[in-house]
Amino acid sequence: MAKSTIEKDILLVRCPNPHDYLGMHKTPKGVVVRAYLKDAASCEVVDVNDDMASRYKMKLIDPSGLYEAEIPGRDIFAYRLRTVSYAGEVRQFYDPYSFLPSLSEEDLYLIGKGDDHRIFDKLGSHIKTCGGIRGTAFAVWAPTARRVSLVGDFNEWDGRYHQMRALGSSGIWEIFVPSITAGVKYKYEILPANSDTPFLKTDPYAMRFEPSPYNASIVCDISSFKWGDAEWIGARAKADWKKRPISVYEVHLGSWKRKVEDGGRPFRYSEIGPELAAYCKKMGFTHVEFLPLSEYPFDGSWGYQVTGFYAPTQRYGTPLEFMRMIDDLHREGIGVIMDWVPAHFPRDFFALAKFDGTCLYEHQDPRQGEQKDWGTLVFNYGRNEVKNFLTGSALAWFERFHIDGLRVDAVASMLYLDFSRREGEWIPNKFGGKENLEAIEFLRSTNSLVKKYFPGSIMIAEESTAFAGVTKPVEEGGLGFDFKWNMGWMHDTLAYMREDPINRKYHHGQLTFPAMYQFSENFVSVYSHDEVVHGKSSMVNKMGGAYWGDKIANLRALYAYMWMWPGKKTLFMGSEFGQSHEWKYDSSLDWHFLEYPEHAGIQRVVSDAANLYLKDAALAEGDLDATKFSWINCHDGNNSVISFLRYAGKKVYAVVCNFTPVMRSGYRIGLPIKGEWREALNTDATIYCGNGDGNCGKVQASQIPCDGYEFSAELTLPAMSTLVLVASRE
Repeated sequence: MAKSTIEKDILLVRCPNPHDYLGMHKTPKGVVVRAYLKDAASCEVVDVNDDMASRYKMKLIDPSGLYEAEIPGRDIFAYRLRTVSYAGEVRQFYDPYSFLPSLSEEDLYLIGKGDDHRIFDKLGSHIKTCGGIRGTAFAVWAPTARRVSLVGDFNEWDGRYHQMRALGSSGIWEIFVPSITAGVKYKYEILPANSDTPFLKTDPYAMRFEPSPYNASIVCDISSFKWGDAEWIGARAKADWKKRPISVYEVHLGSWKRKVEDGGRPFRYSEIGPELAAYCKKMGFTHVEFLPLSEYPFDGSWGYQVTGFYAPTQRYGTPLEFMRMIDDLHREGIGVIMDWVPAHFPRDFFALAKFDGTCLYEHQDPRQGEQKDWGTLVFNYGRNEVKNFLTGSALAWFERFHIDGLRVDAVASMLYLDFSRREGEWIPNKFGGKENLEAIEFLRSTNSLVKKYFPGSIMIAEESTAFAGVTKPVEEGGLGFDFKWNMGWMHDTLAYMREDPINRKYHHGQLTFPAMYQFSENFVSVYSHDEVVHGKSSMVNKMGGAYWGDKIANLRALYAYMWMWPGKKTLFMGSEFGQSHEWKYDSSLDWHFLEYPEHAGIQRVVSDAANLYLKDAALAEGDLDATKFSWINCHDGNNSVISFLRYAGKKVYAVVCNFTPVMRSGYRIGLPIKGEWREALNTDATIYCGNGDGNCGKVQASQIPCDGYEFSAELTLPAMSTLVLVASRE
């Protein structure tokens, strides 16, 4: 008998709807069952309700493993397949082609509309029960593919044996396989529209991957994990972080500390949580911010070139171990923020690039689809399914893994069509402007949905331009972020600190200018990983002057100034104790530097300043309020001294910074309150390995007008120091 067209398509692995041929189908005389099987010497159809008596032998109709059985007089019934392999192994299993689609019409409608807020429960691989049978459902978006097959260890990576079903015009391919459970490796074999050569792709929605070079997706089940952070999540939902202290410890997990006794390997997720939490509590940090922990192929990208937007990287353990780390941190009151990279993705062919043979996730036109600075591809934010993929990624990290916030990387590259492009290398928007309207809408929508579903979450933008309204609410026309990294403050202060102290008076404006825009956005003062790599030198070596004298004292003064300046705080690991080497992603921080009192003193200044900020809640309440800040004197460039006030409830803090290696006696500053001002912090104290100069713990403000204030006090300003004085308004 001649082969039908659909049978030929099955054998040639060209069929978009294999369920129309394989499985059980009604015929005028009864039913017919067809199965395409790997390594089966024989096969039978077994009635599950009468498996001893009702067995129907199948006929091999193609030597590659295509079997068929015509069963007269029967209506559709539940069945299993019973095979005997050439090696004599007997298997009995439910036929993947006997199941209805695991996605509903409503699912397909919402995904196509780009409005499925739980798309991570639909696409990808999911262990579930279908028709009373336990197995794994797979679904992938590949709209221009001619055929998609599920391949893996279970079918020897042969695309003939688990051909997937196309679900109408949705572009989604689906199959449910009863025999597949957690831990099974898989990929999708895709036959593109423009070639007869199929290729393999990892699952964009996979929750787990194997290491390079194979990078297979892995079926994952996290349902067994028992969270113990209900108290934290409940309190988070009620928190107004704009008025709460936020001191973020930025961490690259693979190089914070390493297991010296175990070959110098990085900590696993399951190991690092308690130790990291204890360190943060000691130091006064409220949150950890991890450099991206989404799966990525190249160690040297530090996680910023992502191939698994839904998966914790396998470098440090399994998703369950990742959950344990989050839970450990939460139980100790430490929040978790993770860097998230929706701006671009790498060209690695096993992942998103030309996913179905076309530019699916990226723009086809290189003027929109290529990011030349990083050699990566840019997402097509105008495509509903792409926006849904990215928004779903953000929501999944909160939902599945209980993270508390995302720091969105490279936002400026998303906002502007001409970002790092010359004339003629970019395409204006529909109004002729340079703003990327689709990316802006994506950011607004994602921020809104995160806030809707996860109260108390934190969204932070790394945005380096003067784009207006980054932290303005969406309903008021803004992007809807909670906070924005203050890149201008960072660059200006470091440029000033690099100067030899003798020259700083000529650069005084770099210290004072940031106050002009300090309250235009909700800012985070930050010294990040970007400032201690690629030849930029470590934080301590950025300071002007001699190493053991000026540089270390300068860094102590800078950190105290940072914590007393308005805004939230972020500091990259190792900077808190003045590591002298640039950060290296593939080795541990130089913790042995703490054996030197000078470096231990830097660490103690950070701890004392952060704990001062943490314990006086009123300070944080005024972080974003211009009425809670005022200059005492911002004009004393000749002495390289600045002084300002922070109003914190019933307290007033006076902060005086002397950024020269000259002690200044009898230095008068204006103050708003008469009487005693206590010295809350002096970075030159001997406990910090300073010289011990200062004001014996307090000063008296008398009724002598100065700096526009009714009262004033004479201070001794230690060389290269920050003083923090506090008085009560009662």
